[in-house]
Amino acid sequence: MSNPAKRIRIGTMIAASGGEAATRIDEIADLGFESFEPFFWQTTNGQDLAELGRRCRDAIGDRDITLSTLGMFGNPLEDKPLDRDTLQGWKDCIDNAHHFGATCVAGFTGRLRGRSIPDSLPRYREIWSDLAKRAADKGVRIAFENCAMDGNWQSGDWNIAHTPDAWEMMFNETPDDNIGLEWEPCHQQVYLIDPLPQIRKWGDRIFHVHGKDATIRWDVIREHGIFGRLPHVFMRTPGFGDSNWSDIITELRLAGYEGAIDIEGWHDPVYRDDLEMTGQVQALNYLKTCRGGDFVPGTGRYEGGDPSLL
Repeated sequence: MSNPAKRIRIGTMIAASGGEAATRIDEIADLGFESFEPFFWQTTNGQDLAELGRRCRDAIGDRDITLSTLGMFGNPLEDKPLDRDTLQGWKDCIDNAHHFGATCVAGFTGRLRGRSIPDSLPRYREIWSDLAKRAADKGVRIAFENCAMDGNWQSGDWNIAHTPDAWEMMFNETPDDNIGLEWEPCHQQVYLIDPLPQIRKWGDRIFHVHGKDATIRWDVIREHGIFGRLPHVFMRTPGFGDSNWSDIITELRLAGYEGAIDIEGWHDPVYRDDLEMTGQVQALNYLKTCRGGDFVPGTGRYEGGDPSLL
């Protein structure tokens, strides 16, 4: 019997720029992860992605683990050498996603450096209209992570897809059905935005989810504000932050989301370095509990009489 709980899988991200993705999958595949997101930072370093996909799938073997999404993070809208590598990386990931069994490629939109979000929209439309068509021709969806990368509305280096106002503008510029979001609550909490209503509004545009949380330090905000010398928020591994992931997964299910929540580690101020995988495995088990725990087969029907009489 298939496990309907796994319509939302819990996994983690795997660095792939250095060619180590398959080795890392082999190292941690038996810890209970149900999916992996191999991701590249700015460049694929000229790797043969078809061969890398084969090695990743060989590392998984007969385990019930998916590779539904590839990550390609950089700035494909600008023209420095690494920016050009990022743009080519997006094309290569789109063209080779099927070798991983992936149907989605995710990352940053890019932006014109030092310019506002509206100033970046013409270049965004130019690049992403073509990439959206390329992806659609191959049955691939594109998902933008909602990470500001220290940018804001007026200026930044990497990404414009970090606020709902920007999403409205982006989806107007590229109304393609295969362009959506790689959503996570953390980046909205950093902006002091309530993430839950976003799922209800944007659920049909959420193609992939990152498992990352945040702890808002309200005492710091009350005393120092959000631009003082003390950080007003910490990014956290799920289970250690403020988010109610039971509510998040409930809203994702109600919105019809089926896919993966892949943990984005390496940000927690406590569960890092030697404690990184301790934190990630705790997050894995926590998210599985928030998903409903172990699947228990049943008839799916009420058998106690007429419920209206209770």
